[in-house]
Amino acid sequence: MTVSPMTHEPTVFIVDDDDAVRRFLTGLIRSIDLKVEAYASAQDFLDAYRPGRPGCLLLDVRMPGMSGLELQRELAERAIALQVVILTGHGNVPVAVQAMKAGAVDFIEKPFNNELLLDRIQRAVAQSLRSDSAREARDETLRRLDTLTRRERQVFELVVGGETNKSIAHRLAISGKTVEIHRARVMRKMRARSLAALVQMAVGLPDD
Repeated sequence: MTVSPMTHEPTVFIVDDDDAVRRFLTGLIRSIDLKVEAYASAQDFLDAYRPGRPGCLLLDVRMPGMSGLELQRELAERAIALQVVILTGHGNVPVAVQAMKAGAVDFIEKPFNNELLLDRIQRAVAQSLRSDSAREARDETLRRLDTLTRRERQVFELVVGGETNKSIAHRLAISGKTVEIHRARVMRKMRARSLAALVQMAVGLPDD
């Protein structure tokens, strides 16, 4: 099976059971040249979504079937890291607060101010793209780490931990010249142009 490359074009996903709201939001968001997909239910969205697509999700909290909060839980279980902006009617603010505690980045009350909504959407999309880039960088670093030998991995960890060549040689019971050779190989395999770049890669790695 051929896996298509992940698209980098952000999409605003609308999930709202109100057809008029979906049509209005679709036109509004397209006016700022963002790609839009609208769904009448949470299940419709889940059936259509392909993992790895950056963007934000405009989500109504009160819908028949799967609610907005239930969809958020499902997104978490599926490790779908979209930025969620909650759309809530008057009186549903407590539910929106629950959604924020569950990971939503913002909420907007209906009827909403168009300019405010577009501003919040653009902010959420920008954050999604930053997160997407960070994930890609982390995954690439992990792939490069896999090319290191066991000894090179030890040297990598000690170097980014601030150890000098002399202290690394002492700890690993090898010569300083050998440390230099391993260190050069680590820099080459990790494609790090400087020690600072190597440390930055290590900072972005998940904790063991």
